[in-house]
This record gives sequence, structure tokens and C-alpha cells, in this order.
Amino acid sequence: MITSIISQRLGIKETQVAATLKLLEDGATVPFIARYRKEATGSLDEVAISNISQQSDKLYELEKRKETILSTIEGQDKLTPELRKRIEDSWESTELEDIYLPFKPKRRTKAQVARENGLEPLAMLIMQERVGSESELERLAEKHIKGNVKSAEDALQGARDIIAENVSEDEKCRNAVRREFSYTSTITSKVIKGKEAEGDKFKDYFDFSEPLKRCSSHRLLAMRRGEREGILRVSISPDDDLAEEKILRLRVRRSGASSEHIKIACHDAYKRLLKPSIETEFAAASKEKADEEAIAVFASGLRQLLLASPLGPKRVMGIDPGFRTGCKVVCLDSQGMLICHDVIFPHPPVSKQAEARQKIVLLAEKYAIEAISIGNGTAGRETEQFVRSIPELQHIEVYSVNEDGASIYSASKIGREEFPDEDVTVRGAVSIARRLVDPLAELVKIDSKSIGVGQYQHDVDQTALKRQLDQTVVSCVNLVGVDLNTASKHLLTYISGLGPTLAQNIIDYRAEHGGFKTRKELLKVKRMGEKAFEQCAGFLRVSGSKNPLDNSSVHPESYHIVEKMAKDLHTDVASLMKDSTLRSKINTDNYKDVGSETLTDILKELEKPGRDPREPLKAFSFDPRVHSPEDLMVGMRLPGIVSNVTNFGAFVDIGVHEKGLVHISQLANHYVKDPLTVVHVGQTVEVTVTNVDLQRKRISLSMKD
Repeated sequence: MITSIISQRLGIKETQVAATLKLLEDGATVPFIARYRKEATGSLDEVAISNISQQSDKLYELEKRKETILSTIEGQDKLTPELRKRIEDSWESTELEDIYLPFKPKRRTKAQVARENGLEPLAMLIMQERVGSESELERLAEKHIKGNVKSAEDALQGARDIIAENVSEDEKCRNAVRREFSYTSTITSKVIKGKEAEGDKFKDYFDFSEPLKRCSSHRLLAMRRGEREGILRVSISPDDDLAEEKILRLRVRRSGASSEHIKIACHDAYKRLLKPSIETEFAAASKEKADEEAIAVFASGLRQLLLASPLGPKRVMGIDPGFRTGCKVVCLDSQGMLICHDVIFPHPPVSKQAEARQKIVLLAEKYAIEAISIGNGTAGRETEQFVRSIPELQHIEVYSVNEDGASIYSASKIGREEFPDEDVTVRGAVSIARRLVDPLAELVKIDSKSIGVGQYQHDVDQTALKRQLDQTVVSCVNLVGVDLNTASKHLLTYISGLGPTLAQNIIDYRAEHGGFKTRKELLKVKRMGEKAFEQCAGFLRVSGSKNPLDNSSVHPESYHIVEKMAKDLHTDVASLMKDSTLRSKINTDNYKDVGSETLTDILKELEKPGRDPREPLKAFSFDPRVHSPEDLMVGMRLPGIVSNVTNFGAFVDIGVHEKGLVHISQLANHYVKDPLTVVHVGQTVEVTVTNVDLQRKRISLSMKD
């Protein structure tokens, strides 16, 4: 049943869903299934496999909820065979809760009080709409005067309370109101009186209203943040008259005294019970939808940032710029290990430029520095200009690197573990240098919410955000693969089939045995079983291994296929991988027992073994005319780097410390629905300055021609 439901919801064949679920149940990871089990799943990608996994989790949770509901109703001795079947056949959470609502234990309501006072028979009589005159109805009501019921009106009011609760628990009535919310609801926000000055940043929402279905995720999240901070009052409301009219059509069938009382009860049910309940539903649903959109944008930006172009293993100088406290300088070897560190003071108030120049040149010569990485924060442009002006360094490429999160890393547990004897300034400079060498390897050490991409990341569902961001990191790390002998513990943690324990055990094994000579040697690592080896081996590279396939993405389970190819061509594996002429002679018809997808992947990998899927790094320079917002003039055309993409536009770094916004309407000459179809994080672009607001620190840019 679950397989069929997932298939229908996702539009994926049942056979594919069943195969994927079986692999997941057997302990396979999403990256492993997507890369090495294409025949089983019909080549489903990571997104589809993750969606199947998430849908499966939701449906299993729903099954547990059903068990609780059935048990509760059975405990009330009200579980009929028909009701049981309805519950068991329901796979929509909203529908299930509607079925359960009349039986759900609740606090003492007006209707319960009325029932305790013996007024349910009167309520049932009114709902049958058989009493035509008010006088007759009053006589019937008078028969219920006793105890807490002091008058006929008390009796009628109690009956109406029962009817109102009955209406509010009626599935048809609830769905009618839901439909009206879907079609006509409006989200409105108003500033709370006296909070105008305190909530100035929410000024756009002090008196705001628009159809809920047209409200973008960033506007909804902004309003909800204002509400949470006590600045705004936010509400969602449909066309009340139409909503009530739909309820009346369902509950009032005749005219007369009884019908008039039902109308009063329906109005009460809508205002007091139904509308608040459904508003809560829609508030939650719209927030969930906004969260999903914001998280998707965040994950996309994170992916682009993690897969940014690496410089590769080079000897790098990293500089963390600063004015008063100076610029911290570090030098790393080609393996990213810290060789030395120093401080220079080329800027005011100290201004020791000659000394700073001498230190930089000596360090660059002594350690044969091949590239210089400079943080783009405070004093970043000034430091870059200073370094570029040194004649002795003209042969060395200088890069400006996004330093968001470097301070987080430097004070983190990971930073302390890596450099226990260095202070935070040294760690920060090392992070800046390593980001140039391999952004992925360094950024995985930092909380994803602190690396400068995304929108409203602190306002969305944190559990959903963490799950999606973790999946993104895992996907990126396994897409690129890692060197088994140089990867940090933190990077290894994200490899398929590993985790903190196995990652640490690998580090310990390296320390004890001087590194791995082959992939197969992984099986000697403490707690590395056959299953874990199966899941991780294809994503771990061993350069210098006797078997060249160990430095490729060909899985060990497929080595025999490549070995047979080499044997059939009377050569060895190494020669086959080097010689394209030999590979062109491979007759794929000889390997029909191998799945076509697997065979295709193997041939691609033999062509470019261990190829990094990331684009090569390109040099970039900001316009030398601008260093601060004060230098900007409307109409200037400037180079920039996209630092963040949101669903309302893109933020671009043009080298003036404040990021400029290219609104979605200014991204292209044509209409743009999704900014991610036009720009991506790390992309170099040409922008035109359209407005500079120095007081509010806002820079408006355009990418239109």
C-alpha cells in the first residue's frame, strides 16, 4: 500500500519505488543508490530517492498515528467496522484528523456542559428541523429547565452550543471552509500600536494585505518574524460571508424556528470554532510551504558554494585582513598544513607598509608560495590592493575569498581540535587559505547557516532545514569524492556509509600505519564491516595505489569488469585507462551481463579517472575605482561575484564591503520567475549601479543590458 501511494504522489513507477525502499531498508545510502544501483532503481537521481525516503517516513508516521486513533476510539467503545475501515483507508493527515475529531479527548467545552445538563435531545430535535414555530420550540425547551438550566433560553442556548460543536466537527463543513480559505483567503499584517519605532525594519508590513496564494515565501516569513518579535499582528481570513453561506447550505434544509436556531449555531460555529481552527491549519500550511521554498533556495545556494571551483593542492598564503589589529598571515604547504604565521600592519593607524612588504616577500620566497588568498571582510580590498602593488609578487595570483563563517570555525571545537596551540586569528587565516585550495573540504567544518547563503534561515523549521542542508553536504562530498589519505575527519564523516566513529577510526589507522595503500585495506579499519565498505569505497580515492582503479569512482564490486576488458584486449588495467585507442576497441556486447547504466558509468570513468566535477578556478578582480559605497555612482558598470541567491533576487559583492541587491526584476531583460535559472552563487557578473542609499546601507544593482 505504501509503495503504491508513494508512486502516485511522486509520479514514479511502483517497481522503482519498491526497489528503492528495499535498498534503503537494507542500509544503503542515497548517494550509493543513486551512483551504484541505477539498474535497480531505473536511474533515479538523489532528489527522487530522497523524496521516496521522506514520503516513506511520513507514511510510517501516519500509520503510527492511525494506531493511536484506533486505540483511543476503541477505548471509548465507539469503533465500528465502518469507522475502522475509513481510518485504515485514510492516507491524508488532514482527513484522518477530521475523522478523529468527534472522538478526540478535549477540554470541557460549552457543548459538553450542555450535554451534562441533558440538552442533547433538544439539540437533536432542532437539527431535525421538524419544529416550525418558535412557541412550540420554547415549550419543548421548558421541559429541560432544571439544575443549571434556569430558563427556556438557557436550554436553547445550550442546544445551540451542541449544534455548533457538531457543525465544527462535521467533515463536510470543515472541507467547505477549507475550500473557501483556499480560494479567497487574504493574509493581513498590522503594526501593534506603539511598536512603530521599534519595528522600523518591518515598515513595509505595518499595513499590508494580499491574497495568501500570491504571498511569496520571503514576505510571509518576514511577517511571521515580525509577529514573533511582537511588532506585527498577522491574520489569515477568507470571505466570511461566502464561508458561512456554504455551511448553511450543508446544514439548513428547511425554514422555520428550528432552522433559525441552526443558523445562529452555524454562525457561532464558524466564528468561534471553525474559522480559528482552519486559520491555524492554513497558517501552518503556508508557513510550511514558505519554509520549503526558503530551504530549497538555501540548499541550492549551499550546493553552489560547496561546489565552488578549487585551486587544488598548491602552496598558499592566507591573509585575514584588519586595520587596527593588523593582518594575520599564514603559509600552508601543498597538503594544506600550517607552516608558519605572522602579523603585518600595512594600514592605518599603524601603517608599517615597508615592514609589511618585506615580511610578505620573504615568506613568499621562503615557502615558494604559489597563490595568495585574502579574506573579503574589513580591510579586504585595501589589503588586496596593497599585496597586488608589491612588484616581487606580480608572478603570484591573488584571490579575494569569501570569509563568511571563518570566525565561527576559528572558535569551534573542530578549529580547536585542528590547531590546539594556535589562537583564533591564526585559525581564521588558515580557513581563508584553505577555502581557496578546496572550498568543499573547508566549508563542511562550518555550520551551514553561517556561511553567507540563504534567506530567513533562522525563521524556518530548523529540523527540516538541518535535514536538507545535511543531505546537500552529503551529496556534494560524495559527488566530488575525497582522498582517503588526506581528508579530515569532518570531511570523512559525510562519506556514504561512514559517520563520526568510522571517520575517527580511519584517522587513527592512518596515524598508526602511515596511510592506506589500497581501498581494500579499509577493511582492516576497526568496525569497518562489509556493508560499510560497500557503501563508502566508491567515494574514497587512494592515489598511488598499485591498482589504478582505487583512484577512480569505479566501485570495487565492478573491478572484475574492467579487468576482463583489459584481458580481452591483451593489456593491463593501467594501460587501458591511459590509452584512448585501446578503450575505443572495447566491444560492449561482450559485457551484456553488466547493466547498461553501470557499463556506461565505468566507460566514462575510464576516460577521465578521478575527474573533479567542479569547474576550474578563474582569476577575478574588483574594479580598482571602488572600495566603499561612497565611491559608487549611479550608472557605473562594475564586475561582481554573486554571493547569495534568494527568491526575490541576488546579492552581489562588488568590493565595497556592502553587498548590492539585483532585484528579480533586474536580473535579465526578460521575465524571470526563479532567480536560480539566471544566476548562481560564485558566478561572476557585470552589474550597473542604479541606486545608492548610504544612510540605509542599501545598494541597488541591475544586470539588464
